[in-house]
Amino acid sequence: QVQLVESGGGQVQAGGSLRLSCAASGRTSSRYDMGWFRQAPGKEREFVAAISLSGSSTYYAYYADSVKGRFAISRDNAKNMVYLQMDSLKPEDTAVYYCAAGWVSGSRWSGQDYWGQGTQVTVSS
Repeated sequence: QVQLVESGGGQVQAGGSLRLSCAASGRTSSRYDMGWFRQAPGKEREFVAAISLSGSSTYYAYYADSVKGRFAISRDNAKNMVYLQMDSLKPEDTAVYYCAAGWVSGSRWSGQDYWGQGTQVTVSS
């Protein structure tokens, strides 16, 4: 069993920055690829970014086109933490952001076993 707890959401003006954190607990949490998703009101949950582990120390990051160049995902396995640095925020980034523990296959997010409870990000114009 893996538990995921997000934090760091809030309200920010367009052009601003936020850093989301996801604390993972559970004996197998470090074995998962980790992802961030978001869901805006009235819309489906969508992929934002993922980070996978290859071997013992090589990470690969993947991003949705809408956030490339603005968001950066990172992880610290020693602390069981995953981060999402969000810069140059836009009003359309407003959503509830969720952390997920799952897997990447063929350079795409393929599925997840666990979700966090979400953290609200609101970007005002």
